[in-house]
Amino acid sequence: MSSPNPNNSGRRDSLSWLGTGFLLLGMAAIGLCFTSVPGKIKRGILELTGRNTPPQKIDQAALEKKITAELDERHRKEVASLQAELTSLRAEKSSTQNLQETIAEPLRANQVLGKVTDIRKMRSEIPFKSEVQITRGGIASIEREDDQSYTSFYQLSFRLPQAATTMQQLEKSNKNLTKIIPGLPALMANAKVSPWFDEIYQEKVNRIRRDANSLNQVLTKHNLYDCETILHLRSASGRKVFLMQSEMDVVSDGSDGDRLPKMPESIVNSANYQPFTSYGWPKQSAVPNPMVVGWENRLRTARVELADGSTPAARKTWLRERIKMLETGIADLKNRSFLIAEYDPFIVIPVNVLRSKDEFAPDPGDYAVVIYGDQIYPSFVGDGGPTFKTGEASLRLAKQLNARATPYQRPVSDLKVTYLVFPGSAEAKKSPPNYAVWREKCAQLLSEIGGLGPGYELHTWQDLLPKPIPPSPVTPPVETSPIVPSTAPANGVR
Repeated sequence: MSSPNPNNSGRRDSLSWLGTGFLLLGMAAIGLCFTSVPGKIKRGILELTGRNTPPQKIDQAALEKKITAELDERHRKEVASLQAELTSLRAEKSSTQNLQETIAEPLRANQVLGKVTDIRKMRSEIPFKSEVQITRGGIASIEREDDQSYTSFYQLSFRLPQAATTMQQLEKSNKNLTKIIPGLPALMANAKVSPWFDEIYQEKVNRIRRDANSLNQVLTKHNLYDCETILHLRSASGRKVFLMQSEMDVVSDGSDGDRLPKMPESIVNSANYQPFTSYGWPKQSAVPNPMVVGWENRLRTARVELADGSTPAARKTWLRERIKMLETGIADLKNRSFLIAEYDPFIVIPVNVLRSKDEFAPDPGDYAVVIYGDQIYPSFVGDGGPTFKTGEASLRLAKQLNARATPYQRPVSDLKVTYLVFPGSAEAKKSPPNYAVWREKCAQLLSEIGGLGPGYELHTWQDLLPKPIPPSPVTPPVETSPIVPSTAPANGVR
């Protein structure tokens, strides 16, 4: 027989009043039900007439009838009130008994007394599952001092994907790939997963590990799974192909005073617009790059702040680095030109891939083909992007895939874009883009891996750059004969 728990005695005492209350209320209800109505009537008459008032002649029957009705109504209300109170007490007793039974139960090691879960989806697209667990502890003064009495544990879990390596897997993103490029299945027979696939996902892992303590700032689920595969292919003739399947994000960088001497003030004065691309070439004219003005304004502002004696030391250190960057950038803008994302259809490759010595790694200037649906677009490796993202292209190319694309809205969110880059195909001499040459060169490179299937052809890009308005020709003045005074006689006779 187990000994009573002293910690429960207070609760048992607190329950005893409930039993007493039930007994008294029950007796009261019974009393109301069996009380003599005539007795109440008699007391009512005495209250109305007064105990010490001499008896008067009254209508006894009418008075009894009136008092009987009033007492019946009072009786009905009192019974209803008692019944409601009894119901409330029963519910309270049931709840208290359950609590008593829970407390009286011998505690097991790490017994879970309660669990509360909440599942939400954050804007980073990660389903967030929180769970609150309660176990029995010691007295509050001890638990307050114990670091382990009130803790929170956060675990972020995700699965690293495998690269797609078969035609069946590639055609999950585009079912027409074999029809578009009939030679692709033969290339896939000896395909090798690029080490850059694992490298890019390792960059994602590093980034998530670094940012995991800021839950809504970790890499989104969309950007975690943005690369279906990266493969190294080689044709029988030795032509190398860097194949990547991904989505398409948008870049809006670049500037070129020779081809676009004027840009919107909002861009010229923007501290965020990047006027450079990885691919650039020597300037072709003396027309200045329009971005120079904005950069020189920021340089002057930085120099004035640096010279201000009230500027903190840490800020001055940052300003010196900024001035150095601005000076270098201005010199580059004065001597070279770059692609313009709004007008030139180029693609972007992670910058760490561009800088590598891998024979399959694309370089700026390498020709590329972008396949989306049934369309094949000749393109060009024009810029380097973040090391943890794949699938980016210029605004011009993005809008061709989806007219609604903007620098803030990607044209393709699914992994349905296939990028074929031909490493080592860049021209020795860098020059302004020539879309007709791009198309011709891409067609030649495709022929080295089997060419396009029947009914498919490369897209033809149009030059959308605004053309300078030629000056109106100056009309030479009309020569007129000098007026010679007349020598005829005044009367007009010759």
